[in-house]
Amino acid sequence: MSRYISNTPQQQLGMLNDLGLNSTEDLFQDIPQEVRLKRALNLPSALSEMELVKLMAGKAGKNFNLDDYSCFLGAGAYDHFVPSVIDHILSRQEFYTAYTPYQPEISQGTLQSIFEYQTMICELTGMDVANASMYDGASALAEAGIMACQAVKRSEILVAKTVHPESRVVLNTYAKFRDIKVVEIGYDNGQIDLKDLAEKISPDTAAVVVQSPNFFGIIESLQQISDLAHQNKSLFIVSADPISLALLKSPGELGADIVVGEGQPLGNAISFGGPYLGFFAAKDKLMRKMPGRIVGETKDTFGNRGFVLTIQTREQHIRREKATSNICSNQALNALAATIYLTLLGKEGLKEVAELCLNKAHYAFNQLVATGNFQPLFNAPFFKEFALKSLTPVEQLNKKLLDEKIIGGYALGKDYPDLTDGWLIAVTEKRTKEEIDLLAGKAGGEIA
Repeated sequence: MSRYISNTPQQQLGMLNDLGLNSTEDLFQDIPQEVRLKRALNLPSALSEMELVKLMAGKAGKNFNLDDYSCFLGAGAYDHFVPSVIDHILSRQEFYTAYTPYQPEISQGTLQSIFEYQTMICELTGMDVANASMYDGASALAEAGIMACQAVKRSEILVAKTVHPESRVVLNTYAKFRDIKVVEIGYDNGQIDLKDLAEKISPDTAAVVVQSPNFFGIIESLQQISDLAHQNKSLFIVSADPISLALLKSPGELGADIVVGEGQPLGNAISFGGPYLGFFAAKDKLMRKMPGRIVGETKDTFGNRGFVLTIQTREQHIRREKATSNICSNQALNALAATIYLTLLGKEGLKEVAELCLNKAHYAFNQLVATGNFQPLFNAPFFKEFALKSLTPVEQLNKKLLDEKIIGGYALGKDYPDLTDGWLIAVTEKRTKEEIDLLAGKAGGEIA
């Protein structure tokens, strides 16, 4: 008997008899002999489950992993602690699907979890309404730009160069086929260049897009940018790190009209870059133009609390020309992980995580600069990530750090040719004082 297809030779013969056939070969009688492969496939022989587990464990053991290595690499994906209870709850059979069921109102538990997710995203961002999540932070940012153009009926987006480079690529891809012009705004001391912004903003500008903390880890002056955007009757879009919002004023308090971001730091593993989730929230006036789906709260005929899919202006449900977006699916399970994470930690727990990130990042910054092998690249306030100028070539430095079981920082020269010596270091709550001291000791002298 096969391990995976548990039918006996007698059962197979019974099935063939039902089909009026004598052998398995008869199933393929319509395939001409001249196109058949008359030899065994050039593949290794099949393994037992025990042999296969051993083989794959050996291959996996060759990877650098976050259990054996201390990670100081961020640049959009962060090694935050993921409580084990998240996977336990996610694995429950009523949740274990990436999809919202197609008869959603019979899945009240799923709808309630999405409603709670939307509520917590609104509380974090200072917005009125949030959708049920999107693919990732980059697609959320691009959708925000498209929505802004539709809302104010203009066709130009100004985006700061301090926004994640990959998010800007996605934004340009979306804009290319919608005849939307994307103009980048330079930076000064690691923050958006307000003078450049003031010169480039125009009556055609639908929205100004910034990220805070930005790609260099620096906190942007959101209120000033908001004032400039609104004086021009443009919308203000902010991409935010959700962990930072436990300490910083929400973008909504500082004038943002739309807030998006990458939700991976909220209880989702790095997982080689995905799957992640993008959060998307906006002011009430923009609700009917939002992409994706929104779950609302209601009461049934008996007065019991219930949940319904309230708005879903996507082309799967309405005519293509009327749809706000072609977004059809999302990684709902990742949004559920974020919901569990935020629920478990609560406001005080999230604040504690944010404070640990902030304090440890500033300790690491001081320790590395004190070695003399690094200089601050910018002089501006940062959260959990900071940029340094390295006296040792960054690629060479990172390679040597791997020998010490340290995953080093991001080489900024990959995306910013004027910052070839730039080294972007991320420090989450997981990094210990011993790990930070070891990084400073090795990178600051012993291997530099």
